Amino acid sequence: MKRRDTKSLKNTFVLPLVAASLLLVAACSSSSDEDAYVERPAEDFYNMGLNALADNNYDAAVSNFDEVERQHPYSSWAPRAQLMAAYAHYRAQQYDEAILALDRFIQLNPGHPNIDYAYYMKAICYYEQISDVERDQSMTREALDSLEAVVNRFPESAYARDAELKIDLAVDHLAGKHMSIGRYYLRRGEYLAAINRFQTVVRDYQTTTHVPEALHRLVEAYMALGVYDEAQSTAAVLGHNYPGSEWYIDSYALLTGEDLRPERREGSWISGVWDSVF
Repeated sequence: MKRRDTKSLKNTFVLPLVAASLLLVAACSSSSDEDAYVERPAEDFYNMGLNALADNNYDAAVSNFDEVERQHPYSSWAPRAQLMAAYAHYRAQQYDEAILALDRFIQLNPGHPNIDYAYYMKAICYYEQISDVERDQSMTREALDSLEAVVNRFPESAYARDAELKIDLAVDHLAGKHMSIGRYYLRRGEYLAAINRFQTVVRDYQTTTHVPEALHRLVEAYMALGVYDEAQSTAAVLGHNYPGSEWYIDSYALLTGEDLRPERREGSWISGVWDSVF
């Protein structure tokens, strides 16, 4: 399952090169097979690529942008065309090709005015391939590394804020993977393996939404092992930091046999109840 928690790249950010280039008048929408290698001015190929992109004809767009660099490698149009070819690959969801093109752009044009956009687009190519937590999370880690590169290299960039938001989502996703594996071990009665996963979430993913459940699952695992002191200590941490959570209520019921939900509905809930129990 792909993560779509914020707007997609093409809807959220308009590539400056596209906006500027739309002012140019294009002679035609794409180059045909017959004239693919006919020498033309760089701006002609570039404009044909833009028109093909506007028509969602991504193969033709890439072909025309590539032709700019092939025929005019030292022109000012060449780096712009490289970036636009990568963008066309992205629009076509050809993420591997887009990443290769962006890596090449970054290597050849480290001082380009749109270098921050290249790093950001590369991160988005990884980000949009993030899969369900039940599957391998290598793409999530790639996305996280690339998003952090945007924030660290270009903290004042227009793309840094969105990258920070997506970093939080990627980290939460990685924590979710540990939770999924931990629950699996817990169901199988492999309590030590489960504890290891839940402790990883509590220790390494403290800002994610999974921490309250991880603490409760630790209480469950400790209780199953008969390690009651650890179960009580963990439950106390859960109660102190997340007094209103459902996971706190569940841990309290597990340890005391008392369900706090009816009392909570009657308005007699107090967050410091753990202090009176332990």
